[in-house]
Amino acid sequence: MIQVRSLSKSFGKIEAVKDVSFNIEKGEIFGILGPNGAGKSTIVNILNTLLRADSGDVVIDGINTRDDGKKIKLIMGVVPQEISLYEELTAYENLMFWGGLYRIPKAELKENALKTLDFVDLLNRKDDRINTFSGGMKRRINIACSLLHKPRILILDEPTVGVDPQNRNHIFEVIGRLNDGGMTIIYTTHYLEEAERFCDTISIIDMGRIIARGTLKELRKISDAKDLITVKLAGSDCDTVERIKSENPSVVYDIHTNTIKVECDNIVRDIPAIINRIQNSGGVIERIHTRGTSLESIYLKLTGKELRD
Repeated sequence: MIQVRSLSKSFGKIEAVKDVSFNIEKGEIFGILGPNGAGKSTIVNILNTLLRADSGDVVIDGINTRDDGKKIKLIMGVVPQEISLYEELTAYENLMFWGGLYRIPKAELKENALKTLDFVDLLNRKDDRINTFSGGMKRRINIACSLLHKPRILILDEPTVGVDPQNRNHIFEVIGRLNDGGMTIIYTTHYLEEAERFCDTISIIDMGRIIARGTLKELRKISDAKDLITVKLAGSDCDTVERIKSENPSVVYDIHTNTIKVECDNIVRDIPAIINRIQNSGGVIERIHTRGTSLESIYLKLTGKELRD
């Protein structure tokens, strides 16, 4: 549905996006994961035609964005990172204003506004001014504004920044229902758990470049990230540790915490053998902690650093 080819964009001497390419299939949730300043917002602003790329092409539903930006706006909804609402207007009045920009007939717009407020579970607050809403509720109204013209594609640019847990869950529910209804969603975030939770395909971006792209399973294979088993020993001596390490050279021993760490391909399959090795070598196990391969471990493996704000 969306093809991005060799996209680049600079602001003066700053290369915000560098030769980025990817495809997005119809009906998928496509995640763009990276720290602030990585180029996520620049990419989505090119997709929604707010910015023009220096080079490269974006084709959406067969339309090149360079040729017909107006038609792109009709099939795409955009939820910007910054809340775009008029504080002194009510929720309903905001929807009527923003929906009016799409030249939706008034009767249809009124119906859409009420249905959309109900969809984001804020119909009971339709006559309240936006300045009485919490940050999370404003985010939900922002999402409602983007849905009035019934787009087939929705861009969500960091939609949960500064949102409390209750409203965050509301937003998650809305995203799930939209995608279940067949909507294609582009989701930018610097929250690893959100990308892992929602996205069918994840593009990891840093300093304007896509480092890796794929499903969580594919990213695990690309990164060669492993599951991790950490064993706290009740007491040990150097000979015990050496015997354990001699049977498994990948074992890492931390003398300060008296723990053994072992990377493995499959926790369920490998943990019995690791426990037997430790016990047969004279080690006494106090406790065991396991960590499956997560997006966090994949990100660390690919970039060599934690995801920063």
